[in-house]
Amino acid sequence: MKYFLLTLFPVLRYYLYINMFKRFIPFAHANSIYEIPVDFYQQNGVTLLLIDLDNTLDSYRLYTPTERAVTLIDNLRKANITPVIISNNRGKRVSSYANALGLEYIHSARKPFSTRIKKFLKEKGVPLENIMFVGDQLVTDVLAAKGAGLRIILTEKIVKEDQFTTHFNRLIDRPIRRHLRKKGKLPDWRTKYGQM
Repeated sequence: MKYFLLTLFPVLRYYLYINMFKRFIPFAHANSIYEIPVDFYQQNGVTLLLIDLDNTLDSYRLYTPTERAVTLIDNLRKANITPVIISNNRGKRVSSYANALGLEYIHSARKPFSTRIKKFLKEKGVPLENIMFVGDQLVTDVLAAKGAGLRIILTEKIVKEDQFTTHFNRLIDRPIRRHLRKKGKLPDWRTKYGQM
């Protein structure tokens, strides 16, 4: 029995290790949301695009969108893609930013938990295959998206600064991201055209 347990332990450890990292593997990777053309989403059947706010669209300090964010949202709308902001940040900041763009939003989304996202999507009635998520954090955005059954594009952060609480997430994020990159598990978005 003791020998059996000794041989079983490495197998279990490997199984848990593989399954843990599977949860962090995104659909695709991009340096920034701004490098992805609208036709990428169109060719992947996207009609609803969930977008993280802080360090994906803009700095966490901004209450109003930058010009490039306005242009991106306008281009998505012209392509009949509905953007929605999904943020863990507080209501006042998120509502100020989203309202300036005329967007629906979820504030205090509690990512990595996907409960609020799933409730929102159920109300929308959009098939999961027509939804995509874009965010910059593995331990919040990727886990929340995968928990909701969504494809997610993982980006790099667009500004150096982070909120204080995000610094702790980055400590977990960095080694996992390095591991995924080393194993070829961060596929470039350009290789993912037309994959529903």
